[in-house]
Amino acid sequence: MDEQKRKALQAALGQIERQYGKGSVMRLGDSPVAQNVETISTGSLGLDIALGIGGLPKGRVVEIYGPESSGKTTLTLHAIAEAQKQGGTAAFIDAEHALDPRYAAKLGVDIDNLLVSQPDTGEQALEIADMLVRSGAVDIVVVDSVAALTPKAEIEGEMGDAHVGLQARLMSQALRKLTANIKRTNTLVVFINQIRMKIGVMFGNPETTTGGNALKFYSSVRLDIRRVGSIKNKDEVIGNETKVKVVKNKLAPPFKEVRFEILYGEGISRLGELIDLGVEHDLIQKAGAWYSYQGDKI
Repeated sequence: MDEQKRKALQAALGQIERQYGKGSVMRLGDSPVAQNVETISTGSLGLDIALGIGGLPKGRVVEIYGPESSGKTTLTLHAIAEAQKQGGTAAFIDAEHALDPRYAAKLGVDIDNLLVSQPDTGEQALEIADMLVRSGAVDIVVVDSVAALTPKAEIEGEMGDAHVGLQARLMSQALRKLTANIKRTNTLVVFINQIRMKIGVMFGNPETTTGGNALKFYSSVRLDIRRVGSIKNKDEVIGNETKVKVVKNKLAPPFKEVRFEILYGEGISRLGELIDLGVEHDLIQKAGAWYSYQGDKI
């Protein structure tokens, strides 16, 4: 860059900083955020590895979606427990009005210090989320779920009334407001979402998520969680085998898949994960139904 252009750039940068404050424009390499990203563990060692950065990124929006009873809420409760272990503050916006405090406590959540809101409308839920984020005092905010964020106009209307695109507009407006505050306060915001079927799709995947397309664009990480099998003890089903695919990741290579077990009443089986990782890295030997470590059966 020649001297004249350099002087013009310095003058422009100086004017921007005087008008909008110091740090409103900077070189990317000078930003401390560019160097490393703080994370909150998912509670699953395999998923933390698959995400490529050791967990869910703070200062970003994350979407977790999947069919019913696939482990979406369980995964977010594990993340809340991990955030609390690090001394962080967590909030759970329960739009579905279905949070079980006893189950949350079994997963390691400190329910005495978990902030919970059960809003009446979608607007109220997203305003509460925005206020919590802007406070800068909350490390993780979970919204369960996007499908349950019912616009006020729909609640006040009659059954059968058409409200085309209301929820999509609500989500789009909320995310425009939220995104800058999320980055500034370094808060992790997790949206749980449900799956719906597109009508008339003959080819390709007929599945889509609720709430329009805005969340797909604003999310830095999107996780597709599915139940792929059952865990049995003799004839009794004691848990689910779960598969998670990282379908979007702005911070590391996407499309990685991981499997783990979710045991009923206990959550993610860390022991099962450690054994699977041990087998994968040839630290543990598997022969039929038996596992051995350095010649000893385990």
